[in-house]
Amino acid sequence: MNTKVFASQADLEVKKTTFEQLSAHCWAYTAEGDPNTGVIITDEAVLICDTLATPLMAQSLIAEIRKVSQAPIKYVVLSHYHAVRVLGASGYKAEGMEQIIASQGTYEMIVERGEQDMKSEYERFPRLFQNFDSVPGLTWPTMVFKDEMTLYMGGLEVKVMHLGPGHTKGDTVVWVPSEQVLFSGDLVECDAACYTGDAQLEEWPATLDAISALNPQAVVPGRGPALTSPQKVAEGLAYTRDFVTTLFSSAKEAAAQGLDLKAAMALVRKNMDPKFGQVFIYEHCLPFDVTRAVDEASGIKHPRIWTAERDQEMWHALQAD
Repeated sequence: MNTKVFASQADLEVKKTTFEQLSAHCWAYTAEGDPNTGVIITDEAVLICDTLATPLMAQSLIAEIRKVSQAPIKYVVLSHYHAVRVLGASGYKAEGMEQIIASQGTYEMIVERGEQDMKSEYERFPRLFQNFDSVPGLTWPTMVFKDEMTLYMGGLEVKVMHLGPGHTKGDTVVWVPSEQVLFSGDLVECDAACYTGDAQLEEWPATLDAISALNPQAVVPGRGPALTSPQKVAEGLAYTRDFVTTLFSSAKEAAAQGLDLKAAMALVRKNMDPKFGQVFIYEHCLPFDVTRAVDEASGIKHPRIWTAERDQEMWHALQAD
């Protein structure tokens, strides 16, 4: 009998967090490959890009911010709809939160699949949701934009932009032009696998091109260490591009051959394992990545909704002898 534990249920190792200043107003809250959060601090207000997974977890970040600023945390930006990025939003209410900002695409995904995603993500990776019972429910944006909006935080211009789909159809970045710092969400990763279970793989490289065209000097990726120089930014973009294009080209090959999921996984591994097998959450992501990549290669443009039940069906199909 196969006793391999589903997804990352057995991953219980607590990660060390780092709160690092990148420029005059921009900070990165990173956690050794766990989901990152971006922070912009001015005398007038604070902006959070991605909330952490639960209100209780948000308290750790708030404590770090309060060491350097007492300004109200007015703005929360959702880089996309995934539970691990959005369910901590209510934790900032007591700190002065006025707006939860999301793209139109992210709002649509919350409407369509937010409830299923919340249950699915928690069952896959429970360590990332400390005190899950503290989550009051889905996080709903109070402000929705289509392509781009601009905030002025004490005179600092902050652009919130949908540059194109990739990790999801609604991906949002936060850009501080005067300091050339970008908060990318999971559009860019560093030393971690790209989760592509809800991705638009065909469009993802063009969205990376749009990020590159901004010429950022620093990027806070979705996971991994902050990219703190133009060279590191270029490396992070190249790494992410390599991951998603290798995955998608392999899936197209599998789809063309009419392979079942288990055989498709073997083909993808042949191309992916030598380059990415050692990076954080690779084994966690790969089953979901291959399933979505084969779907998209087979003409399923809009990602199928993951449910806890579908997760298990996929997992068992891959574990079967």
